[in-house]
Amino acid sequence: MISEFRLPDLGEGLPEAEIVQWLVAEGDEVRLNQPIAEVETAKAIVELPSPFAGVVQRLHAGAGDVVEVGSPLIEIDVPGGAEEGDGAQDASPAEPDPAEPVPAAEPERAVPNLVGYGAAPRAAGRPQRRARGGRPAAAETDTAVREAAPHDIVEEAPPADARHERPRSTPPVRLLAKQLGVDLALVEASGVTGIIRREDVERFAARDTVGPAAEAETPAAPTDARETRIPVRGVRKATAAAMVRSAFTAPHVTCFLDVDVTETTRLVGSLRSDPRLAEHRIGILAVVAKAVCLALRAEPSLNSRWDEEAGEIVQHHYVHLGIAAATERGLIVPHVADADAMTLPELADAIRELTQTVRSGRATPASLTGGTFSLTNFGVFGVDAGTPILNPPEAGILGLGAVRRRPWEHEGEIALRDVMTLSLSFDHRLVDGEQGSRFLASVGDVLREPGRAMLLR
Repeated sequence: MISEFRLPDLGEGLPEAEIVQWLVAEGDEVRLNQPIAEVETAKAIVELPSPFAGVVQRLHAGAGDVVEVGSPLIEIDVPGGAEEGDGAQDASPAEPDPAEPVPAAEPERAVPNLVGYGAAPRAAGRPQRRARGGRPAAAETDTAVREAAPHDIVEEAPPADARHERPRSTPPVRLLAKQLGVDLALVEASGVTGIIRREDVERFAARDTVGPAAEAETPAAPTDARETRIPVRGVRKATAAAMVRSAFTAPHVTCFLDVDVTETTRLVGSLRSDPRLAEHRIGILAVVAKAVCLALRAEPSLNSRWDEEAGEIVQHHYVHLGIAAATERGLIVPHVADADAMTLPELADAIRELTQTVRSGRATPASLTGGTFSLTNFGVFGVDAGTPILNPPEAGILGLGAVRRRPWEHEGEIALRDVMTLSLSFDHRLVDGEQGSRFLASVGDVLREPGRAMLLR
């Protein structure tokens, strides 16, 4: 029986997703919950497991196509069901033989409509094993599927007991390989982990370009090409929509504060030199995150959201701290859940693990929604200050500038000190200037004298 799998709502409330690559091809046999495709939403790259076990009959979209939620994605021939058109040649049904037992009626199958739904109920009788044919010839194979998952396509039919394992790599590396036209199945990993890295793909592509195929005469690129058009999809599309919504719905106010963070940088140096804390790699971002969590307790309006439909201000009694991360797919703001309940080493570990997960394209939808306050560190790019844009529906976001050695008044004298500029943007519907200023001053006090954290609760 042909079962159709439609693109489900991946738990993010997003209307569409882009096919990154197929992990199967038409004619492949798939198991229940076997990954069949990688799709990219506006927030993450997600593997889709198969809700059926059977043979792939048709792929409704190719790599790079944008598919709406609820649209057909793949058709799978599930063993045990009646084939389409069975008995169509007989004008009238044959009379059953009294000597043969009448098979029990097959129960109605439940059609899975979400990832992880599970297999359909088994038929009452023993299912017939489907005879497997060879894979389709290379010329008949869908070109888009070959480009998206070249390691799943072979020129000759493999033995029945052969196992196919796709090369181990991260989504950004697979995207780079696709853009360069590199078959990952031919790339050898240089590291001991066996994971193909960006350098491996670039090295292979550079070697391939000097081969005989590259020596063939190719038409020259047009000399008048002065523009490049990039489709607005995925993270960039979602970021653009969120920023427009933020700019035109939330009245932004930004205030700035220059802070002498010399004592904080000394604290960070001391913690990093402590062998008991060396593995946590505590940095200034973690200290600022801790200071923010402490200051939000005193100024809960910054940890709130505006509920337009209910006409209410919702104050959160927890802190899901968003950390803006620049990735190859664009700006993503995952959050550290319940950051206010963490110690400084726990917070440093959580931030590091979260950014690594996001940059590898494996962030979960849950970590990308539900933040209550955000941090953005544009100081890593050498910038002193900026005007952070709110991440809807949050009421506040704090920007961290670069730490610079500046002449500064210290104990009645001019001395070179470590100075950082903090930039706080907040939603003026929820937060008054007094509350925003007090919050920013509280964070600055902790960074100026970390011991003042003992005064906050």
